[in-house]
Amino acid sequence: MSSARAVMIQGTGSHVGKSVLVAALCRIFRQDGYLVAPFKAQNMALNSFVTNNGGEMGRSQVVQAQAAGIEPTVDMNPVLLKPTADTSSQVIVHGRPVGNMSAYAYHQDYVNKVWPAIVESFERLKREFEIIVLEGAGSPAEVNLYERDVVNMRPAHLAKAPVLLVADIDKGGALASVVGTLELLKPEDRPMVAGIIINKFRGDRSLLQPALDFLEAKTGVPVLGVIPYFTFSIPEEDTVNSEKRPFIHKESALEIAVLYLPHISNFTDFDPLEAEPDVSLHYIRPQDKIPRMDLLIIPGSKNTIGDLRKIREFGWDQDILRLVREGVPIAGICGGFQMLGKTILDPGRVESSGDEAQGLGLLNVRTVFNPRKTTWQVKGRVLGHGSLLEGCAGCELEGYEIHMGETYREQGVLPAFELYRTGGPVLDGAVNDTGLIFGAYLHGLFDADLFRRAFLNRLRQRKNLRPLPLQFSFRRSQDETFENLARLVRENLDLGYIYRLL
Repeated sequence: MSSARAVMIQGTGSHVGKSVLVAALCRIFRQDGYLVAPFKAQNMALNSFVTNNGGEMGRSQVVQAQAAGIEPTVDMNPVLLKPTADTSSQVIVHGRPVGNMSAYAYHQDYVNKVWPAIVESFERLKREFEIIVLEGAGSPAEVNLYERDVVNMRPAHLAKAPVLLVADIDKGGALASVVGTLELLKPEDRPMVAGIIINKFRGDRSLLQPALDFLEAKTGVPVLGVIPYFTFSIPEEDTVNSEKRPFIHKESALEIAVLYLPHISNFTDFDPLEAEPDVSLHYIRPQDKIPRMDLLIIPGSKNTIGDLRKIREFGWDQDILRLVREGVPIAGICGGFQMLGKTILDPGRVESSGDEAQGLGLLNVRTVFNPRKTTWQVKGRVLGHGSLLEGCAGCELEGYEIHMGETYREQGVLPAFELYRTGGPVLDGAVNDTGLIFGAYLHGLFDADLFRRAFLNRLRQRKNLRPLPLQFSFRRSQDETFENLARLVRENLDLGYIYRLL
């Protein structure tokens, strides 16, 4: 029976680069011949994924599993919290929703009930892998959460994992954040910290050395590396990168915009579009008007009815109707598909306090929410209905579904895709009469290289631009990015010291 060794990445705060460094270590250990897996006991994110057996897990652990060259499983993220409002979340344990809870109820009453599930998952991984790279959340020094911690020091003790503390120097205050974090740790937790990593450094390393010497002398903890700031893209964990700018019109063959909804989910659906050389992808923020572009995408949402209400508050509904009159194509994915319909019914109050909400009315479909969540990995093909999709007919697709409702096409409305689930084929989505508006439930739609290029070429033809050949393989480019990441981290991190810790 295998008993894996473990190391843990924790941070001085959120967004310091924990997830990316875990992915880097997963790829490095894999390159060095080890069977390695990521593990994050509890993740709070709206970017999620469906595994082969239909379980739902955080997207960041999926990315880390890809870096490790293994199939993702819910044991890598046994508890997932998906915010539905500012103070409440849907709680998912071992890939299945157990209900919606307020933050107070979860932390006061439920958090200790999920700990056995966390231990169970970790023990399974421990038997299957040689190295486990754990990831914390936020900061381990959040004193108000000490007694209910299931994601930082408690898993570190469970795994007997030395902790590498990461600070983001690009934001400033990195030294103070490291010293402050160590000062606030409990006496029994402080010795778990075995190394410090300074992340996102720009400039001459030699000029930083006096600060590193001070840090080691002050804390007694060695600085194991300074990771340079890099610009190649690793999928984000739970929020759109702040460096993704609002819509700014610039010279580009195709301009595509995504509504940055308050509860936007699975925005990694659009990473393949952003990677295309002839595409400029932008996120429309609440303060922005929606300008004319070549395609508008309404993305998934964890609170469809609430975000639909916000679309009207922001005045985006009138902007969208203007775009429709101007002949601008519009696509809706998952929650965005539901919003494009005529009505959304919620008789069981699954998501709202009312029975019915009016959609944007651009697709002749209606959605009915139900308590049972649909989670499938699927394959499929494009049916080719409508002017946008006709040039893509027959293109193969692969992705997943995550939704709480079912959407029904009215008589005469054509579907967008045929999907193949375990129980057999189903028709997904809808296309309007002009063929310029469509919606579907399929996440990962644009990952398919041939479909993505054929679809973009339809947009190019609308602008009298010549079609382009297939530019690249998205999955291959992801793997190349992991290789680049591993190379960068190898060059700037004391891996010999980390192996000695292991």
